[in-house]
Amino acid sequence: MARTIAKDHDQKRDRILKAAAKVFANEGFDRASMSMLARDCGISKANIYHYYDSKDAILYDILETYLRDLRDRICGIDLEGSSPADSLHRVVREILMAYQGADDEHRVQINGVDMLPPDQQKVLRGYQRDMVVFLSGVIEGAAPEVFDNNAARLRGTTMSVFGMLNWYYMWQTGAGTQAREDYARLVSDLTLNGLQGLS
Repeated sequence: MARTIAKDHDQKRDRILKAAAKVFANEGFDRASMSMLARDCGISKANIYHYYDSKDAILYDILETYLRDLRDRICGIDLEGSSPADSLHRVVREILMAYQGADDEHRVQINGVDMLPPDQQKVLRGYQRDMVVFLSGVIEGAAPEVFDNNAARLRGTTMSVFGMLNWYYMWQTGAGTQAREDYARLVSDLTLNGLQGLS
């Protein structure tokens, strides 16, 4: 008879992923052990193996869940009827808000993707690419004349915006909602005014 799935299976899985992300972020993936993960999750090592057969499987699930949810949240913004400037602000704001409370997952992402097999990397980089393409489209829409037949300039601008947002994640991890709102406006204004200087 097949083993039934416990009613709290998903909640326990989420708890494992959250605790593991913290361990991987603080200790490093290579130094973390399944025993360490079990201790920080507050469950037995045997129980962790009921959910995951290896650290690598946990790492992939952390990143796949985090990046897929982030991609869906960002790329799912309905910008219909918004002006180009408002669209940029809304997307930048949403990225900063999505980062809130996900510091460990974000830190694990920085080095973790490269530790996984190529087929899994391809999935994760696909999520990242979707977000870059989405933001690129918004930026291009704000000043199409600046990027006419200049893909390198558009990519450079897009990655510069992500660089500003990732700086905030690195140095302002405890920032609240209003601080993120203010910084989103700053990044949007810098980008929009800077684009005019490129034309």
